[in-house]
Amino acid sequence: MKYSSVFEIIGPVMVGPSSSHTAGALVIGRLARKMFGRKPDQAMITLYGSFANTYHGHGTDIAIVGGILDLDTNDEKVIQSFELAQQMGINIQFELSEIQKRHPNTAQIELSDAHGKLVIVGISLGGGKVQIISVNGFELNLTGESPTLLVLHEDRAGMIAKVAGLLGNHNINIGHMEVSRKDRGSEALMAIETDQLVSEELMREIEDMTHILMVSGFTC
Repeated sequence: MKYSSVFEIIGPVMVGPSSSHTAGALVIGRLARKMFGRKPDQAMITLYGSFANTYHGHGTDIAIVGGILDLDTNDEKVIQSFELAQQMGINIQFELSEIQKRHPNTAQIELSDAHGKLVIVGISLGGGKVQIISVNGFELNLTGESPTLLVLHEDRAGMIAKVAGLLGNHNINIGHMEVSRKDRGSEALMAIETDQLVSEELMREIEDMTHILMVSGFTC
């Protein structure tokens, strides 16, 4: 089947068989950009399963790149995402993997520039819904549907209570929270979904706490 516009695939409402391959793919790309926090110089995108098999026909490739450009699913510029990325100096590369993942609509996105690198793994569930299941090797379960705070810290006792207490002192309600670590006593990552955005000032206050390594916040 040939489409003349990506909006024949996505549509104004995220329904139909392509919602997972385009709308959801875009949201995964956009969440990667939000977490990275700036325009990347390089984007390496690996597609698995159904994503790898149908990415051209369903517009998965242009949707993910549109998300990396921080475009919304109803933005008409999505269909020009490859041209826009080239104009912005973003080098885009795709890789199709034959490795079987636990979900057929899985994408890994690696964004990088001279200041750092971010690698996320996301799955598209249909209807534009997604799950981010890994951030820089930390296993998580993020939806991106609520404002989210990522806190990288040394794996020490009391860190969760300190961060949660500070949020509570600023009347920030936590809707969902996960903590992942690679090894005991090394580094750990808190993913905190809140009811409202956390201000830049509060994020800097958290970052100034002892044993905190990095703080970033985003909403999609």
